[in-house]
Amino acid sequence: MKATDRHRAILELVRARDTNVEQLSAALGVSEATVRRDLTMLAKQRHLVRTHGGATALIGVHEPEASLEERKATQRDQKDIIAKAAALHVDEGDTVLLDGGTTCAALALHLCSRQNVHVVTNNLLAVMTLANAPGIRLTLIGGDLRGSSMSTLGPLAELTLSRLSVDKAFMGADGVVAEFGLCEASDQQAYLKECIIRRAAQVFVLADAEKLGRARQQHWTPIEREWTLITSSQADEASLAPFRAVQQITVETV
Repeated sequence: MKATDRHRAILELVRARDTNVEQLSAALGVSEATVRRDLTMLAKQRHLVRTHGGATALIGVHEPEASLEERKATQRDQKDIIAKAAALHVDEGDTVLLDGGTTCAALALHLCSRQNVHVVTNNLLAVMTLANAPGIRLTLIGGDLRGSSMSTLGPLAELTLSRLSVDKAFMGADGVVAEFGLCEASDQQAYLKECIIRRAAQVFVLADAEKLGRARQQHWTPIEREWTLITSSQADEASLAPFRAVQQITVETV
C-alpha cells in the first residue's frame, strides 16, 4: 500500500473512532513502527491528534460534500457493476426501497425491464428512470427536496416511511464503516436512513471501494442488525477485513 493510500486509510479509521497503534497495524497489514511514523506525520500536518498508544480525530474535521455532477462522474463503472449485482436480489412480487444517491439511481436502470415489482423511493433520479417502466409500480416518498442529491427528506418523508414496509432496502451513503454504520453530510439524511432500515425486512448497502471505511462526514446511521454490503472487487482486503469480521455483515464483491 502506498504511503498516501495508507495515510488516507488511517484518517478514515481514526475519524470513525479512537484507535490504537496495534489496531491500525492489524487493519492495514503494516508494522506498528510504520503506523507510529505515519501518525507522527499526520499529527504534524494537523490531520489528527496523537494520544498515548494511538490517535483521535480533530473535532469538526470533515470534507465538503461533493456536488451531484461530481458524484455522477465518480466511480461510474463500479457503481454500474454494483447496481447490476444488487438487481439480482430483486424478485418478482418484491416491494423494494431505493435510497437517494447515484448508485441507487443506477440500480433503477437495471429494474426497468422487471415485472410486478413495487419500487418505493425518495430518489428523483430513480423516479425519472422508472416513470415509464410498464412492470414497475412506483411510489415517490414526498418531503423537502435536497437539490444537491435530488432526493427528498425531512418530516414528511419520515412520516411516509412510518406507514409502510418493504421487502428489501437498497442504501447508499457518503461512507460506510463496519463498526459504525453509514456516514452522511446531514442529520436529516442520517435519520431518514435509520427510518428506512427499521421498515425493511432485508438491508443492502451499495458502496464502491472508495467508500469503505470512509468517515469524512459528521452524521451517522448505525446498522444494528444483519445486512449485506455489495461492493466492487477493486476493494482491497485491508478495506474489507473490518466488514468480514462482523458476524451480522454479509460481504458481496462484484
